[in-house]
Amino acid sequence: MPVRVGLGVASPDERILSTIRAVGGEADIVLFSRPGAADSVGSAAVVVEAEEPEAALVEALAEGRIDAAVRGTLPASSTLKALKQAMGVDHLERIALLETADGHLFLFAPVGVDEGWTVAEKVRFVERGREIARSFGLAVGVAVLSGGRLGDLGRHPAVDRTMADAELVARLTGAEHTEILIEEAARRYGMVVAPDGVSGNLVFRTLTFLGAGKGHGAPVVNIDKIFVDTSRASADYTNAIMLAKSLAESLIS
Repeated sequence: MPVRVGLGVASPDERILSTIRAVGGEADIVLFSRPGAADSVGSAAVVVEAEEPEAALVEALAEGRIDAAVRGTLPASSTLKALKQAMGVDHLERIALLETADGHLFLFAPVGVDEGWTVAEKVRFVERGREIARSFGLAVGVAVLSGGRLGDLGRHPAVDRTMADAELVARLTGAEHTEILIEEAARRYGMVVAPDGVSGNLVFRTLTFLGAGKGHGAPVVNIDKIFVDTSRASADYTNAIMLAKSLAESLIS
């Protein structure tokens, strides 16, 4: 039986329709949108209409009526707030699937400014990132970044701290401390962990908005359901749907 993936839709547009066409029979897509959306979609996909599609999407995921959910073009604030309430967590931890300008895919975290500030959080990112990389066919090696090269030790206490944390995370998880060399880490490893949420968010935004790279969705990893966060600026949501499908299949098996 195909995996059922819910996709949030602020309004059906060509990005949504092209996603449905691209996914084909790989997954059963259920759209969650406001009243009237079904008229624009026709028979291309099942549409659940609701005055608050964010709440409807999260509720369907929590109740098991869909196997996975992708935020799609729904607003981030209201959707993620509903997700936190439904899943009983006070914050969300996400791992993004990124693509460089020359087409190289890798996982990256943290991408939220309030994420990844402790060694324990980074350890969780490493462990979960390995699982996601394996399910998505990426290299299973993990690189842990710090704020400088080892030769920079002593230049600033904040930089020293990032290197100490990276060394500890690497020892605890069997990952590699690759210093500040993100350009090498992104090409050699399936998962890359930034020093903290601010630097991670800057890397994500620089790659996707300035560097001709792409973001294909960010699974939330501290809940027991499959939810892939996305940007409303994405060209389409095909890779996010396929990522959600792959994660759901690994959970089911």
